Amino acid sequence: MRQYQVPQFIDIEDKIIGPLTLKQFMYLAVGAGLLVIFYYLFNFYIFIVLAVPIGLFSLALAFFKLNNVPFPKVVMNAIGFYTHPHLYLWKQQPAKKEGPTATPKTPLSKIPKLTESKLQDLAWSLDIKENLE
Repeated sequence: MRQYQVPQFIDIEDKIIGPLTLKQFMYLAVGAGLLVIFYYLFNFYIFIVLAVPIGLFSLALAFFKLNNVPFPKVVMNAIGFYTHPHLYLWKQQPAKKEGPTATPKTPLSKIPKLTESKLQDLAWSLDIKENLE
């Protein structure tokens, strides 16, 4: 019988670019790209004011975990929490009023009538089976 190696650590992402996963690299690359664009667009002092939060945010997206939950997931959950309604109310639907409806009466199915002799035959056959066992 042939043995196969079972992959382990399937919940850990592969390191693609040096010690970084592909997602980490992309977060850092987008942050660095924004900083390069802002460096050429704005005055140096405005660039510094914008660079600090953007750099910290891209570093947090790449490396920070809050209670062992990745920071991008925390950000997405926060956005979902603030964009969806917080108050859930039960809205009672008005009852549908219907007029009286005539239901066709179905005749009751006929129950077979047992006569005295049939009951005695049944009781006798049950007694016989009981005595045999």
